[in-house]
Amino acid sequence: MIALTKRKTWLYFIPYDLWLALFVIAPVALIIYQSFFDLGHHFTLANYSTYFASATYLKMTVNSVWYALLITLFTGLISYPTAYFLHQLKHRQFWLLLVILPTWINILLKAYAFIGIFSQAGLANQFLTFIGIGPQQILFTNASFIFVATYIQIPFMILPIFNALDDLNPAFINASRDLGASNWQTFRRVIFPLTLPGVKAGVQAVFIPSLSLFMLTRLIGGNKVITLGTAIEEHFLTTMNWGMGSTIGVVLIIAMIIVMTITGDQKPKGGAPR
Repeated sequence: MIALTKRKTWLYFIPYDLWLALFVIAPVALIIYQSFFDLGHHFTLANYSTYFASATYLKMTVNSVWYALLITLFTGLISYPTAYFLHQLKHRQFWLLLVILPTWINILLKAYAFIGIFSQAGLANQFLTFIGIGPQQILFTNASFIFVATYIQIPFMILPIFNALDDLNPAFINASRDLGASNWQTFRRVIFPLTLPGVKAGVQAVFIPSLSLFMLTRLIGGNKVITLGTAIEEHFLTTMNWGMGSTIGVVLIIAMIIVMTITGDQKPKGGAPR
């Protein structure tokens, strides 16, 4: 009976294992495999040597990390207070739904909406003209790219922070206040440290996709923002150099693994903490 139960339990994992193998392991393995071939489909290490010897690719890497850091920073500064405020509301699940609702809209539609808002005749320049500043070049700038990317990523940062706040035991907060701690001390020493896993999860959810943005760099940045995601798109769709595009993809995968390792939960060694 026990063996039959274990067999049924094992069968439940087959669909998940198939999905993992077909849509995660196989694509990653294909990218790694393709990165070792040139345009003539000959095995080579030239792609990696070209990448690490090229000042252009290294500059793209720095730009990608820098923009991802800025987007993650601004997203976190907005999302934590927002999640904290939403958690205090009476109908917080409803308000959280309104925050998540924009994620149901295709990113391409949101990008075109911001193109209309930031254009010379858009609402943003109409407002600047109304207050006497006059129309400005808002679209196709670094600032507009960071603004739109931050807006798109905010729900993905708010949700894990909100869940961490929701899982927080109120007894810890009550104990802190009973011991005479102020609201700021309670937040700094109790609430924020205990919700830090939610912040780390939000950083993973925002930083990792921000490393490989390419659509927003085209539509909002006007190709003035050059990242590794842009280079991958160029190699796969324009130059058809799939080997070099796959090499950059491998570099991004390694960068993502590093980020997940840094922001992962560090379990204490040698037993439970005292």
